[in-house]
Amino acid sequence: MGTAITLGTAHRLAREPHRFYARHGPLIPSTRTGKGERTTMADVKLVDKLLLKMLVPAGSLNMENFQELAGKAFIEEVPIGKTIFKPGDTDRKTIYLLAGQLVLTDATGKSIVISEGSDTAKQPIANAQPRLVTAKARADCKITRLDSDLLDILLTWDQLSGIEVSEIQATGGHDNDTDWMTRILQSKAFLQIPPANIQNMFMRMEEVPKQAGEAVIRQGEDGDFYYIVKEGRAKVTRASKTGSELTLATLRDGDAFGEEALISEAKRNATVIMETDGFLMRLSKADFNALLKEPLINWLEPSGAQQKITEGGKWLDVRLESERANSGVPDSLNIPLFMLRLKIDTLNPNVPYVICCDTGRRSSAAAFLLNERGFDTYVLRGGVGARIV
Repeated sequence: MGTAITLGTAHRLAREPHRFYARHGPLIPSTRTGKGERTTMADVKLVDKLLLKMLVPAGSLNMENFQELAGKAFIEEVPIGKTIFKPGDTDRKTIYLLAGQLVLTDATGKSIVISEGSDTAKQPIANAQPRLVTAKARADCKITRLDSDLLDILLTWDQLSGIEVSEIQATGGHDNDTDWMTRILQSKAFLQIPPANIQNMFMRMEEVPKQAGEAVIRQGEDGDFYYIVKEGRAKVTRASKTGSELTLATLRDGDAFGEEALISEAKRNATVIMETDGFLMRLSKADFNALLKEPLINWLEPSGAQQKITEGGKWLDVRLESERANSGVPDSLNIPLFMLRLKIDTLNPNVPYVICCDTGRRSSAAAFLLNERGFDTYVLRGGVGARIV
């Protein structure tokens, strides 16, 4: 039997999501000057951290995640009369007004003015995607455009760290866990998997030592495990029709293999042999199917979600109370994700719950947690903004 992932590793995973989502990069605004020149690092200024701390929900992040976000919160100056966004725009940005005034105008021509320092300015500005209104600078303004996906990931892992770590058993392991995690989670496939599934995958993986020259899988065998190289190097070979051996690839830390046979229910189509001593992380076929191939999340479009409510279901908003105050679903329950485990006894196991947040990430985590306890749950696809007509 191998070694389960360690408490320290899981805790770092929950506390350092930015290391696993490096695709966001520095997130420097790609604005251009009047001459068409791209803004340089020297031209941009960061939002003051005291001001950023006052914004909802950015200010609720723990210290490490807040620092990560603060390093990507750039000030953008908007001259009077300039349009910030218009109906139909999908920019995946969470925008805050830092200074000045802006006006929001809907399709009927109705307008509202937002001024710096107001309670409304502390909330994301008309955050639905695609945009439903036009936002225009009523005076010279300063705004910040935060990457919505990064903010949501930070919020999700921030809250998951509070509800998951206490249940992880420390059973030994190695200190270089984050390197292979970083590589595997940077792959496009893993960016599509709900965070709760990813964390459960790491919890269920086993570490197995391997020696140089040892065959991990052989061409023609049945598939039984999904593998990730934690440490070491392996080669992928395939026997040709003439009997010669072809080397197809070299696998290093963070590279995964073995999924094709599990997904297709076919025989292994290649052989993997260790070139050095090392360690592999493996996930059973059953866990692979449950967590990666067939995630246990029931997604509903807005119309289907409303139908479920009409049939007796209940909305469950797992965002922070401060977020819900600005864009809450009428008659919904509000239990922030990090509080869900503590308040799970207040939920009725006989009632279907349609869970919502801004994007579906926190909702999927909540659904996974409730599903494990026998609840009937559904997740609103696209988040609360998607249900606005």
